[in-house]
Amino acid sequence: MALQFSAAVRIAQLNAIETTVGTGPLLRIYTGSPPADCAAAASGTLLVTVTLTGDYMANASGTSSVTKALNGTFNGTAGAAGTAGYFRIWDSTGTTCHEQGTVTATGGGGDLTLDNTSIANGQTVTIATKTYTAANA
Repeated sequence: MALQFSAAVRIAQLNAIETTVGTGPLLRIYTGSPPADCAAAASGTLLVTVTLTGDYMANASGTSSVTKALNGTFNGTAGAAGTAGYFRIWDSTGTTCHEQGTVTATGGGGDLTLDNTSIANGQTVTIATKTYTAANA
């Protein structure tokens, strides 16, 4: 049998992500595919950096399905042109990568979605959605 956790444990797990990453993290969007893991060097072209607020995710909630979503809308100005492929969330100093995942257009099933993945230099990039869903219900 696979491990199963109560809703309270899954809520605590999701809330621990934001606590560990800390305040003022940097969300960076790159071209190409994500590296093997967060410890590997970033690849592709850095398209945009968005500084997230201290409380950038809403508190996790739910019972059978526990989720945690962005707390607000976040925008950044692109410093390069290209097609968004993946993102990384770094600590506020930009030295430790805590998370990475795929980027798709809204409805595309990526870990982070944008209204448009084709980014032009100087364009305002709006983060459409980013949601964590706890496993092991």
